[in-house]
Amino acid sequence: MTEAFQGRKLVVVGGSSGMGRQTAIDVVERGGSAVIIGQNQDKVDQTVKELSATGQAWGIAGDLRDRDQVRRVREQLAAEHADATLLVNSAGTFLPQPFFDHDDAAFDTYHDVTRAIFFITQTVARGMVDGGKGGSIVNVGSMWALQAIGLTPSSAYSMAKGGLHALTHNLALELAPHQIRVNAVAPGAVATPIFEKFLPKEQVPAALEGFLPLHPLGRVGTPKDMSAAITYLLSADASWVTGVILSVDGGVMAGR
Repeated sequence: MTEAFQGRKLVVVGGSSGMGRQTAIDVVERGGSAVIIGQNQDKVDQTVKELSATGQAWGIAGDLRDRDQVRRVREQLAAEHADATLLVNSAGTFLPQPFFDHDDAAFDTYHDVTRAIFFITQTVARGMVDGGKGGSIVNVGSMWALQAIGLTPSSAYSMAKGGLHALTHNLALELAPHQIRVNAVAPGAVATPIFEKFLPKEQVPAALEGFLPLHPLGRVGTPKDMSAAITYLLSADASWVTGVILSVDGGVMAGR
């Protein structure tokens, strides 16, 4: 496992924090290299600096809600990283609110990111096809796309993540002839900075504790839990696995 990703280049959309960042760390530690895409330039630079102590890393900063910036990200990927054979789409935001409280801006917060993921994936997958070496793509979906959680009403978020699950199935079929595998993970509640987008930092631990009854294993997840599943799906160990939505949720879906 130490050199499981030797010679492989990973693109991580949303790679400067949380699950994406941990996945990049784990891939680089196992011999791979990583391209970090994130919204905040300082966070991207810091992540690249940390990864560079172990291996090779590059950074691209861009706001996925801005079509011009997404176009620039895609152009840079095509020009400089067409040799990538691994892709993780972990970018996202989570702002739970009731259905009737959503306005255009709230809705677009989710679906602009979904659009960006679609077209960035198109660019990276084109490089995989042209390179002729196959590849592996992992999308970070959500258990919220598999069942509604009354504690956190999230209709627009769930709709976006459900679309990502559907994209996973479609691309698994379309890209299989090119030996490109496409899978997704559906996390339960995971302790990442995403909760700090709608809660003061000091309130996050209590909020996460509120999710404990949902998880039969009695705890919320960690970025390391998610990276373990994601890197498995990226690796040759999963060479006969494609089109799967893997629930990594402490047992939530077992009782569905």
